Amino acid sequence: MGEGKAVTGENLTGAGVAAATPDQEEVTPSGISGRIGSLDFIRGIAVMGILFANITAFGHSFMVYLWPPAMPGGPTEGDKIVWLIQYVFIDHKMRGLFTLLFGAGMMLFVEKAWGRGSGRWLQFRRLLWLLMFGLIHFYFIWFGDILQLYAVWGIIALPMMKWKAKTQLLTGLALYGLGTIAMAAMLGGQYFIATNPAVAANVSEETRTEIAQAEDKARKGIEEDLALYQRGSYPDFVRHQIIDETKKNIGGQAFGLFETLGMILMGMALYRFGLFSGGFEPEVMRFWGWTGLVGGAIASAGLGLWPYLADFPFFLTFFVFQGLMMIPRLAFVMGLLTLLVLWAPRATQGWLGQRVVAVGRMAFSNYLGTSIVMLFVFSGWALGLYGKLHRIELFGIVLLAWVVMLVWSKPWLERFRFGPLEWLWRCLTYWKLFSIRR
Repeated sequence: MGEGKAVTGENLTGAGVAAATPDQEEVTPSGISGRIGSLDFIRGIAVMGILFANITAFGHSFMVYLWPPAMPGGPTEGDKIVWLIQYVFIDHKMRGLFTLLFGAGMMLFVEKAWGRGSGRWLQFRRLLWLLMFGLIHFYFIWFGDILQLYAVWGIIALPMMKWKAKTQLLTGLALYGLGTIAMAAMLGGQYFIATNPAVAANVSEETRTEIAQAEDKARKGIEEDLALYQRGSYPDFVRHQIIDETKKNIGGQAFGLFETLGMILMGMALYRFGLFSGGFEPEVMRFWGWTGLVGGAIASAGLGLWPYLADFPFFLTFFVFQGLMMIPRLAFVMGLLTLLVLWAPRATQGWLGQRVVAVGRMAFSNYLGTSIVMLFVFSGWALGLYGKLHRIELFGIVLLAWVVMLVWSKPWLERFRFGPLEWLWRCLTYWKLFSIRR
């Protein structure tokens, strides 16, 4: 579920989570004037990065994304190194970046609505439709959906939009911190029970049995996934999602209380503090941006080397990947966001930057479109590459998908006012048919 799915002990938000939704358009149906350009540029980078994070979960059992030894036939040294690189720079980070942008985009949307006599009810309808898109995505396209999390916790955040920015920020940090502590305690407890007999002696026999059987259970799940995606039909996949995955999906939404709602509120606060519109001195932003980015990367590298050098023990890998990542992750994401805001005005002047902006303006279409393409690339009833490619080979598919995003988004927007799914979402939100052509 990667960036597309939040984590519950682990179900795993990636972005996910990934993903990636385009909370980007103005309330006015007539155009895109007045946008904060840095939001589109950063959103474009985030949606491309989310694919890098998610590609292993597209092409393999989700367990392979978390734990390299789950790779069919065993991991190569390249698989292990790419896992480490993704851990330091990509995993969790892109979903976090996009969640902050989602919160900022919600604030931008509602501010413009207030200026035109509308309000949060319009955003509520918009998020309900986003939830419908998320349910379709989860049950009919890919299990790693993040749209439902954004919709559910975006709705919960609506009454908080008139809070003071400082209150939003502190509440978001508190929720994120509580989630970090809970995840570290849960996965750390499992790790110490599995590796320390003195600790194991103080828990129930049932808990010790579950811990002892966890790795075998995980490997059995991998075999079941291989059978489903390599030899099953598309109706088999849909049936599996409805019957077997609904309970996990609901559990994944519950975890959003900490990470998703927390980072949405942080994004709202950063928008209101003026991060995207020149509210901070560039020198201050540059200092804190590099401090967060470099400090977060160094801390992440130190953590990632722990399981890497130990050849990825099962519980240690989970503890590090899910339980210990969240603090350096927040520093990294905040630093990256700050530096991208500084870089955006210059970067968007070039041809590549303009294409990244177009990808960001069509993030919804690019996110769901990628999932549809990967469904056909990996499913056994289509191209059948599921379970057959190593991480470096999967990155080749990521590069091709990036090229497609960069090539098609800008020409589309030169002819049409919105991306195809952005247009559909807008029409459903206003319950009115808008012209898509320029």
